[in-house]
Amino acid sequence: MLQFLQKLSVKLGITLPQSGKSATKENILKVAQSAENSGIDSLWVFERLLWPLKPQTPYPASKDGLLPEEYQVIYDPLQTLGFASAKTSKIQIGTCILDILFHNPVILAKSLATLDNLSDGRLIAGFGLGWMKDEFQASNIPFEKRGKRYDELIELIKKMWLEDIVSFSGVYYNLPPSKVGPKPKQKPYIPFFLGGFSPQSLSRIIKTDANGWLGAAVGQRDIIKKTIESIKSKALEANKNPKKFEIILLSYPQIVKEDLADNMPEHDHQRQLMRGSLDQIGSDIQYLKSVGVDHLITSLTFGNGSKDIEKTMDMAKQFQEFAKA
Repeated sequence: MLQFLQKLSVKLGITLPQSGKSATKENILKVAQSAENSGIDSLWVFERLLWPLKPQTPYPASKDGLLPEEYQVIYDPLQTLGFASAKTSKIQIGTCILDILFHNPVILAKSLATLDNLSDGRLIAGFGLGWMKDEFQASNIPFEKRGKRYDELIELIKKMWLEDIVSFSGVYYNLPPSKVGPKPKQKPYIPFFLGGFSPQSLSRIIKTDANGWLGAAVGQRDIIKKTIESIKSKALEANKNPKKFEIILLSYPQIVKEDLADNMPEHDHQRQLMRGSLDQIGSDIQYLKSVGVDHLITSLTFGNGSKDIEKTMDMAKQFQEFAKA
């Protein structure tokens, strides 16, 4: 079994209020600037194209298969980051996750490179394969063989970021010899992270020379530990340095009220990760540091009023104290 070194600290990021009733220009501005002023490390957005009335692929986290109601309104991720980056100067910005198969690769590569330049090299790109059949249908992309298309798209985006004259001839994408700019501010390219838990998804991280894994804190502690161990093992098998591949984890903190905390599982390893009392969540953050998480994103519920925003930001600052402890 691989051994992990205890990290002194872990970077902490928060999601921007880009969905539901909290998605307003004023709220995004307030959260972005408050996060930067508080020393929080990063701001994050996600992507959903649709809220299907009768989803072909049921949403796994709900009993009726429907997406959360707040997903009926979701601001465009890259434009939201562009706005946030223009109102801040130091804090990193990232996507968790962008389903890149729904995008034209040439336009996407240029959009991300433009955002990286305009933000002065603060962008982190989290890429995903996509899972909702309705969104594939809306994007006119076949759901079948999406993995092979995904591999080809990543290869093409990297070429556009790296090469002066780019040409590409693939099964799904073609590009005649061309100059494509701008190139990213960050070199050799924008750090990109891939999502997914399947063996194929984890192997793809190593094969594409991604900067690492952007996973989700679902289930219990052991799931994350075993996944990180698998990534490091795959790197060793490919004769690559496991330390090269960083770990970003998206979490969904839920603080349980004191009168309900006694009903939580007695042992931390039996409890759902990042759900419990404030002290238990602090313990989870320390655990995640111990197993190799480099950057923890907290997905927060902001509400709609200014008091709700302030309360949520106070919670983010508490998580930040745990991350830096």
